[in-house]
Amino acid sequence: MNFSKEIIKFGDVPAICDKLQSQIKEHIFTSLRRRGGVIGISGGIDSSVTLALTARAIGADKVLGILLPEKDSSSDSARLAHILAGKFGVKTITEDITGALEGFGCYRRRDEAVAKVFPHYNPETFKMKIGARQSGLSTGLPPVFQLTIVNPDGKEESKMLPAAEFGQIVAASNFKQRSRMSMLYYHAERLYYAVVGTPNKHEIEQGFFVKHGDGGADLMPIGQLYKSQVYQLAEYLGIPKEIIERTPTSDTYTAEQTQEEFFFQMPFHQMDLLWYGFVNKVPANEVAPVMGMTEDAVNKIFENFTRKQHTTDYLRKAPIQFI
Repeated sequence: MNFSKEIIKFGDVPAICDKLQSQIKEHIFTSLRRRGGVIGISGGIDSSVTLALTARAIGADKVLGILLPEKDSSSDSARLAHILAGKFGVKTITEDITGALEGFGCYRRRDEAVAKVFPHYNPETFKMKIGARQSGLSTGLPPVFQLTIVNPDGKEESKMLPAAEFGQIVAASNFKQRSRMSMLYYHAERLYYAVVGTPNKHEIEQGFFVKHGDGGADLMPIGQLYKSQVYQLAEYLGIPKEIIERTPTSDTYTAEQTQEEFFFQMPFHQMDLLWYGFVNKVPANEVAPVMGMTEDAVNKIFENFTRKQHTTDYLRKAPIQFI
């Protein structure tokens, strides 16, 4: 099939949903021998589609949606998660993990690193976020991360983030995903349920997940779906419009930030096609005219993809065992 903008679009969405639902049911009840599934829901498109598929596959009464807010979470996340659960008849539990994160020193360790870059930063009144510069895509060089703080008046300041402080901020923030994973498994084990993961194809293959955090699950129903395919399923499944139209966000830092800004560096509809070309080894000279880009630009993005896969490869590895 020739490379085109239609190449990853599903022709028969109902059939795809039926196939995924059949697999979910088979894996939960037969492969894993569990009684149901728990899903962390955040009001985002990926967890919403995963919950809808699972509820249709095994019955809403055998699915538990768990909200896992903390003090930096957007209030929209909880509101939309409740709307979603109500739509599909799924029972929910809310577990605020702020106390656990304070016990780990998540906020303290993160803010300590931020203050090394911006000594006047005050976590009580300022907000913060980190992100990769989009300009790096066109250079063929590794991504450069910057730290941005927002003062009480809304004024932003940004600086390049040194490696040591970058590592500390990310490591401290990853307590959030790992704490959520622990809570999901608590409820899964007490109910004899499986943990149903929500990462999509890009998050798994590009490494946009936390090892033993949101990467920890018993099954990942949408793990081979491109983001635009997830949206296709969302429309068919009747995911609430407000969730479909919500901009994908990491919901990790105190300042608002999109997934594109933090990690992917390009809109998902563009990234889907470029990633398809990359993983299927479509020559850059075939991809470029379809994308309205130069061949050199496509090659640089492919180099960026290769670097991401190499850098994050350890996240996808199982524990190394010895004789």
